[in-house]
Amino acid sequence: MTAQAEGLATVEPAKARPPRPPIVSRLAQAATGGALRVVLILVGLFWLVPTIGLLLSSLRTPEDMNASGWWKVFAKPSQLTFGSYRKLLENGDITHSLLNTVLITVPATLLVVVIGSLAGYAFAWMEFPGRDWWFLAVVGLLVVPVQVALIPIAELFGKIGLFGSVLGVVLFHTGFGLPFAVFLLRNFFAEIPRELLEAARLDGAGELRLFARVVLPLGGPAIASLAIFQFLWVWNDMLVALVFTKSGTQPITVALQTQVRQFGNNIDVLAPGAFISMVIPLAVFFAFQRQFVSGVMAGAVK
Repeated sequence: MTAQAEGLATVEPAKARPPRPPIVSRLAQAATGGALRVVLILVGLFWLVPTIGLLLSSLRTPEDMNASGWWKVFAKPSQLTFGSYRKLLENGDITHSLLNTVLITVPATLLVVVIGSLAGYAFAWMEFPGRDWWFLAVVGLLVVPVQVALIPIAELFGKIGLFGSVLGVVLFHTGFGLPFAVFLLRNFFAEIPRELLEAARLDGAGELRLFARVVLPLGGPAIASLAIFQFLWVWNDMLVALVFTKSGTQPITVALQTQVRQFGNNIDVLAPGAFISMVIPLAVFFAFQRQFVSGVMAGAVK
């Protein structure tokens, strides 16, 4: 072999250039840096502007609110006062309506979560006649609008003595919250590995113990999400409360509307009342957020 041939034999072939990643991947990698965090912070601050404006408006006197916008408080912090809150909390109708809101929202949320969890487990893992047809009937109830059932159920509640009571509102919200709860939890529980449930049954666990010790911890994310949605829906509801409540059983949404109707467009009542009505669901949301994260971690460990 000649020297020229030996030189050619020792030359390594040129390495192929790695393919260039697609533009979507490059954009995703660029967005995962500090730029994305800045954008998310700006979006969050923009989303909080109405809440901050409502809070500052509730801390100003009616004269200041009529004279200028809420942003003027940054130039004159002396405008801030808790007089509107003291006036609002001294109003017996408002304080009683807050209690009614709690008495309506908490039972309606607990009943939907408990009954929906049991029914979702039954539809997912228990065998009984007509299970699939019953589940289709529950799914079909999702398309029934609330407005269609207001008058018939109001007449029914009037005949059995529940119209105008807190119990009637709780039952209405529970009935219309259950189809979505059963649909959501059944689909989530059905994703639990069958081997895990069979292993628990081999260890002697009955259906209730299996549901409490295995299914509920794994279903934490779905149950927490359902509780948040149901709580926010019932707390902020006004349509059902307008139809089914009376003067002594009105929640905060109807009580604020009544106050405005009686005394005109009084922002000194509306602003603090609306902020109190909003801050409680926010507190519940962040409290359940911790439960949501812990449920995700529990469901990730098999």
